[in-house]
Amino acid sequence: MQFKKLGNTDIEVSTFALGCWPFAGGDVWGEQDDGDSIAAVHAALDAGINFFDTAEGYGAGKSEQVLGEGLVGRRQEAIIATKISPPHLDPKVVEETCDRSLKNLGTDYIDLYQIHWPNHDIPLDDQWEALSRLVEKGKVRALGVCNFGIEDLSAALGTGECQSDQLPYSLAWRAIEHEIQPLCVESNTGIICYSPLAQGVLTGRYKNADEVPEGLARSRHYSKDRPQSSHGEDGCEEELFEAVEKIRYVADQMEQPMASVALAWARSRPGVLSLLIGARSPEELSWNVPAIDLKLTPDVSAELSTVTEQVKEIIGSNPDMWNSDNRMR
Repeated sequence: MQFKKLGNTDIEVSTFALGCWPFAGGDVWGEQDDGDSIAAVHAALDAGINFFDTAEGYGAGKSEQVLGEGLVGRRQEAIIATKISPPHLDPKVVEETCDRSLKNLGTDYIDLYQIHWPNHDIPLDDQWEALSRLVEKGKVRALGVCNFGIEDLSAALGTGECQSDQLPYSLAWRAIEHEIQPLCVESNTGIICYSPLAQGVLTGRYKNADEVPEGLARSRHYSKDRPQSSHGEDGCEEELFEAVEKIRYVADQMEQPMASVALAWARSRPGVLSLLIGARSPEELSWNVPAIDLKLTPDVSAELSTVTEQVKEIIGSNPDMWNSDNRMR
């Protein structure tokens, strides 16, 4: 397992992180056994993963609670990242929100506290002042953001305390490369990637857009006519699955799982700190283990970038996977 420093801190995180949203179960993820979730946490630690990402909004704190149970007796081995929801960025409730997450997690400090989505109704300076007080009190070690576009990220960086930006990034979703990634590299702001397998597309499990479940086929990859779609774009279904077949060919030539190759590509990109992998059990975690030590040659990385270039150009610079009206200002 490789480790990198979080922004300008001395906190070292594994280049793979366990995304703990599935622990919440519920309407989004369906039935989830807490014992399986806790076992997944233990398996991740045993595999060398020390970075765990959750949020107060995942199952109204359920994900945080289960992660906390999984880390009983092993808290010192883990770096915990959680998130504060936009309505709770009101300075009057920031500390009590953090305290609730601390209680859920069964810990007295959070390693990385992230703004989950921007709240443009409250001045960012006011939000950041309240968050910074948590650092001063020792309740939080470092601050970061999620889903911040170029304008909001620039403002956050102006505080001097923003260490990371969590964003969607994968071979199939390269929108951040236009503007956000260069700023992150320049400012040493770690990019934490969510959906690094494009919600399963880069595992090779789907041969075409019609095979993708309705709940997943609502991103801007897909036609506006797909059920549950909330954007008004034509998408790039044909181009996406042509690229998937070319990625599959590269992976076959390497005799590696397609998912491992896609993850290795993302991990090697400039500015990338860590990739979130979702696992609901030790078995699911094991599917990602082959990617931990896989390294691509520069030629292979360049080939993979080339085969997804057309998808990148169609998607453009809007990093919002689901909305034409970009929520990432």
